[in-house]
Amino acid sequence: MMGLLLIGCTSGNSDSGSAKGDNGGSPAGTNATSPNGQTGTKEQATTRSYTDYKGHTVQIPAAPKRVVFAGETTGDLIELDIPMIGIFGDHLDGRVYQKEAAQIENVGFPLNLEKVISLNPDLIIVGNTDEKAYAQLDKIAPTIMFDTFASLDDRFKELGIIFNKQQQTADWLKAHHAKTAEMWKKLYATVLKPGETASVFTYYPGDRLFVMARAGLPQLLYGEGGLKPTAPIQQVLDAKEGFRQISVESLPEFAGDRIFILDPVADEAKKSTDALINSAVWKGLPAVKNGHVYRLYIQKSDSDAASREWLLEELPRMLAK
Repeated sequence: MMGLLLIGCTSGNSDSGSAKGDNGGSPAGTNATSPNGQTGTKEQATTRSYTDYKGHTVQIPAAPKRVVFAGETTGDLIELDIPMIGIFGDHLDGRVYQKEAAQIENVGFPLNLEKVISLNPDLIIVGNTDEKAYAQLDKIAPTIMFDTFASLDDRFKELGIIFNKQQQTADWLKAHHAKTAEMWKKLYATVLKPGETASVFTYYPGDRLFVMARAGLPQLLYGEGGLKPTAPIQQVLDAKEGFRQISVESLPEFAGDRIFILDPVADEAKKSTDALINSAVWKGLPAVKNGHVYRLYIQKSDSDAASREWLLEELPRMLAK
């Protein structure tokens, strides 16, 4: 998840944890020949105009067949059976969709431009907002900036537009929301109390502690019918940030009635996590005293569609312990 949040290209700077921007993209529905100057596809194809959430208007294939997706919500496209030929493949271990993603070419992290060129894509979708990197990629094939911090609903609606799968995405969301509502209904009837708050924390190398807000697991926790964010986390959400670095000393301000720890990948971050849970600050938290702490491997806590489906089964098991 956060291992892919700072997405960069070989000669571009990465974006921050903020996901600020305009409204989602929109299609114009016109037909044309292949985009001028695009070298990513050898054959001409019917195209249509699409404007992404950062305002780039691009001529994209009417039916993309060779997609490179450089973002942290790969599971969205897997759930929709999008024909991907390239993804970030360096961070697959432990992911819900690991088996499916292993069959797709790895374009590297940071993104390897030469590899992307060799795959001859007809559409590139990137999860960052680096204009310099965007300009490089758009010379290879039509390129879209995609808000991977957006809600699952907003992402799916946008993917439906991009890939002409509006009915499929609508049907998927309807079924998913029904399962989610049923999950929360059962949890509040058996385990949870109305008004309970939750917080999600994780460490990254450099002894950096983060509270998660708009990325990954919190999208499910803070969704309709779910748990509530604490007031400081709500401020992070209002700022449209995916996450925010905090100090250990401020932990009591952010900690909710239930705490979720995302176990990191890096050994250095694992040591920081161990130090935290053995600290006096940690042991003094009400959630810790009440036994309301839950640990989840960070690679399984993504906000993509495949991971969300898995979490609908896993979250009740975690909370029941």
